Amino acid sequence: MIRPPDLRAELEQALGSSVRTLDRLAEGHNAALWAVTLADGRRLVAKVASGTGTGLEPEGFMLRHLAERSALPVPAVHHADDRLLVMDRIDTAGGITPAVEEHAAELVAALHGVTADRYGFPRDTLIGPLPQPNGEAEDWIAFFRDRRLLHMGRKALEEGRIDAGLMAGLERLAARLPELIGEPGPPSLIHGDLWGGNVLARGGRVAAFIDPALHHADAEIELAFTTLFGTFGDAFFRRYGEIRPLRPGFFERRRDLYNLYPLLVHVRLFGGSYVGSVERTVRRLVG
Repeated sequence: MIRPPDLRAELEQALGSSVRTLDRLAEGHNAALWAVTLADGRRLVAKVASGTGTGLEPEGFMLRHLAERSALPVPAVHHADDRLLVMDRIDTAGGITPAVEEHAAELVAALHGVTADRYGFPRDTLIGPLPQPNGEAEDWIAFFRDRRLLHMGRKALEEGRIDAGLMAGLERLAARLPELIGEPGPPSLIHGDLWGGNVLARGGRVAAFIDPALHHADAEIELAFTTLFGTFGDAFFRRYGEIRPLRPGFFERRRDLYNLYPLLVHVRLFGGSYVGSVERTVRRLVG
C-alpha cells in the first residue's frame, strides 16, 4: 500500500498543485480511498490500488465515458492510471428517499436511451474489482449467456466457490434462455452496478453515480440489479415506467434471471449465503 508521503508526492506530480490535507476514508477490495484537499482549493478523492486486481484505469475510463456520452451525473476524473484514480469529492446529505428514487429514474431512463448497434463494449471493463469481458455481439441472449452468466459461473467454479452440480444447473439454465428472455430490448448504455452505495444523494436529488461497470445491454439487467439489494423500489419503477414502459414478465421471471449475474459476482467475492441464492434461483427457473 502507498504510504501518505509517497501518495502526497504522487498526487502533487499528477495534479500540478501541492496537497494541503490528506485523510484516509476507507479501504475496499482492491483500493484505499483518501480525501484530498489541494492548495488551489480543489476537494478530491484519491483511490489507490492495493496491488491486487486489474488496476484503476478502467474505472477512470468508464466515468469519463459516462460524462462524455450521457447526462448521468458522475464525479469528474482528474487523473487515472492503474494505481491511482483521482476524482471530484461529492458532498452528500441524506439517503435514498422516494424523491431521490424519482430523480434517479429520470436519470437512468435517459441513460438507457443512449443506444448502440451491438451489445457489449469496444473494450473490457470491470464490475467491482473483477474483470468484465465485453466482446460485442448482435445477439443479446448469446452475449448474456457467454459473457455474463456462464463466464462468471465458470470463474466461480475454477476458484472453488461453486461446485460442478451448480455449474451444471447454470448450463441447463443457459440452454433455456431463448424461452425465458423472449424478445430482448435494444443495446442500451447501462451503469452496470447500481447498488445503494454507488448512488450518492444530496437534498432529495441524486448528486452522483459512482463505480460503474458499464456496457451496452438490455436495460432490464440494470433494472433487475436495482432490486437485488433494495437500492430502488416503487417510486423509482413508477417514474421509470412512465418514461420507458417495462415489458411484461420482467418482475415475474426475468428480474431473478438477470440477478444471477451480480449474485455470481458476489459469490466470487464473498461466497457464503450468495451460493444458496444462486442455487434457489436456478432451481426455480429450471426445476
